[in-house]
Amino acid sequence: MTRTAAPSPDRPGAPVQMGQNFGSNEVRKRVVRANGLEFPVLEVGDGPLVLCLHGFPDHSQSWVHVLGRLAQEGYRAVAPALRGFWAGGAAPDGSYRAAAIGQDVLALIEALGVEQAYVIGHDFGARAAYSAASLDASRIRKLVGLAVPYGKGLSQAFVADGDQQRRSWYMFFFHTRFAEPAVQLNDFAFLDRLWREWSPGYTMPASDRMALIETFRQPGVVPQTLAYYRQLFTPPPEVEAQALEARANGPIAVPTLYLHGEEDGCMSARLSDDMAAAFTKGFERVVMPGVGHFLHLEKPEAVLSRILPFLKS
Repeated sequence: MTRTAAPSPDRPGAPVQMGQNFGSNEVRKRVVRANGLEFPVLEVGDGPLVLCLHGFPDHSQSWVHVLGRLAQEGYRAVAPALRGFWAGGAAPDGSYRAAAIGQDVLALIEALGVEQAYVIGHDFGARAAYSAASLDASRIRKLVGLAVPYGKGLSQAFVADGDQQRRSWYMFFFHTRFAEPAVQLNDFAFLDRLWREWSPGYTMPASDRMALIETFRQPGVVPQTLAYYRQLFTPPPEVEAQALEARANGPIAVPTLYLHGEEDGCMSARLSDDMAAAFTKGFERVVMPGVGHFLHLEKPEAVLSRILPFLKS
């Protein structure tokens, strides 16, 4: 049985209405200049900074409900678009690898006027969070990863795990010349397929889908976002960039909470079994039953019931 959200402006993932209130807190939309890019961000509340990072095929609006709840708990919650996810967001250096998106996170923390931030990342946003923490743990107070694990187990699965290879078919398809037209065909039906396969128990409301597709209709966004996958399995050609990439994939000395949906059709929860070895300052892993890949949309309050005590502990 699928679950369809009721038509309420406060439901998770609802299209952003500027001035939308969460208690006394109002959603603000602005641009933040960092690391050679002008990042569109959504911002709610005041207090310690929490960055919320989206993945693919997604956008920052998916965090709106979580932003509002964080603001109600006394945090300044900010959800930026990842590089490539808006018309003017092409990577200045051409890179969509881990080091580049991790550097974006560190630059955003500085541009937002603080020394440290809590960082929550989903999918490629989790990858950006891990990279930032690996590059400079002193800037990350605590880290929360959702739906994409970290460590050697993931790369080994792409080589040796037939189940994960089948789940990851789209990654390999994105390297072909058919990928860009296929993604855009029939009003981006390809993206609908990914959401259905990855979160089989969740139905995206029509208004949310419309907002998501508007993101991918922007000029340049499809090739820019596919570049994340097209660079995923190949190292950068420059020796210095290779060294930086190695640093961005190193041990993480930040207290970390990891959440994975048991019904995730994109990444098997098994891939997170041995994650703890990569984290040197404390690690907690929770596999949540009855939830798929987009767990912060499927069961936002259950996810927040794990995240909030961790941030406050």
